[in-house]
Amino acid sequence: MINIENKKLSDYKFIDLFAGIGGFHVALSSIGAQCVFASEWDIHASETYYKNFNLKPQGDITKITVKEIPPHDILCGGFPCQAFSIAGKQKGFEDIRGTLFFEIARIVEYHKPKVLFLENVKNLSQHDDGKTFKTILTTLENLGYTTYSKVLNASNFGLPQNRERLYIVAFRNNINSRNFKFPIPPNIPICLLDVLEKNPHNAKVVKRNDIEIYKEYIPQKSLFNEMTLLNKPIQIGKVNKGGQGERIYHPLGHAITLSAYGGGVGSKTGLYLIDGKIRKLSPRECARIQGFPDDFILDKTETQCYKQFGNSVSINVLQNILLEIAKIIDNHD
Repeated sequence: MINIENKKLSDYKFIDLFAGIGGFHVALSSIGAQCVFASEWDIHASETYYKNFNLKPQGDITKITVKEIPPHDILCGGFPCQAFSIAGKQKGFEDIRGTLFFEIARIVEYHKPKVLFLENVKNLSQHDDGKTFKTILTTLENLGYTTYSKVLNASNFGLPQNRERLYIVAFRNNINSRNFKFPIPPNIPICLLDVLEKNPHNAKVVKRNDIEIYKEYIPQKSLFNEMTLLNKPIQIGKVNKGGQGERIYHPLGHAITLSAYGGGVGSKTGLYLIDGKIRKLSPRECARIQGFPDDFILDKTETQCYKQFGNSVSINVLQNILLEIAKIIDNHD
């Protein structure tokens, strides 16, 4: 998380849909915006949200009427993509009805917020040969919005995690957004080692007979100091056959993409050679590589922590995009 002194969005209100544990909330509030409504169906994520923001998210968004949602300037959310099955015939609501994106569309149609700020998996743009994404963009355009989209990697925004995500920003048509541009990645040199805890008690250590470390490539710290080490994961070994969740990485590189699911002995976080031990990341380390501050209250169970951070958004990326959004709507107002 980056420290932003100028609260550029202090006069703006936002709603947090598919809120998870509140990644969008952290990013928007860091720039001064006020959350007036949140929705999250997962009970455990909702509890974590409430503990951190003293705001209890409403449940299933499909059961909430648009009139129950307060007026707002910004609608944000990392909407789930699992439900998509779109023919892509460009029929607007008819094409997206039955998907969770429809819930965003019906709220937008009623409230007409100034800005939409959405996040999804990188491959959404290729789903169904691009028809799904085209239908989403067309739906927003038919609702009166100018849309922008780009894939950005958290690794390029000061977070030691390889996490590519698709970001969608849409401005209401009465706002001149011609000058909007997604942020130029600062590419701040950082490695996983910079955010590790010292001997965390809740990071699983792996002790097996089938661990193999590749002797031919062990990166040296001096390489990082000279800024010649790229911001990316560096595989240095494997467990078993080296399948998913069985690869070992060096802490002078970046972490792999956190995942809410997945198998293998290093499932959800990957495996890393740290202080002579092969281990997973701790929940707090997962929070850090997503950009959450250290005072963020974690769920009491490790299983839920891994799921929640695997599903979350990367705070630093959101903050950088929000600064560009603020330039546009501030000029408009």
